[in-house]
Amino acid sequence: MSTIAFAAPATRLRLTTRGRRVLAGLAAIPAAFALSAAVISGGAAIAARDSAAPTESFHTVTVAAGESLWSIAEQVAPQADPRDVIDEIVRLNALSGVTVTAGQSLAIPAEYAPAP
Repeated sequence: MSTIAFAAPATRLRLTTRGRRVLAGLAAIPAAFALSAAVISGGAAIAARDSAAPTESFHTVTVAAGESLWSIAEQVAPQADPRDVIDEIVRLNALSGVTVTAGQSLAIPAEYAPAP
């Protein structure tokens, strides 16, 4: 008695144009959520981008050559932790990082304003 083995034909996955579009759309969903979150969080900045911000909520300083956010934070709030001050300056000015350039104008939270 002999046995006959039947091999299933090899099937190949084929993506149609519509399938590729659906797959690309599904892959784009996380990127869309990340982009919308970045746009929403960027709206928290009030000084540099919103002309309706009350002037009592901040004062401005101009970055001098060789200064960093750390040195500015130490100057405007010597009693506070510079990391906290830097975080507030970054958020208030909607900075994308912690690098500043000479001549740049920065808004400083009013709580760190020098006494009149």
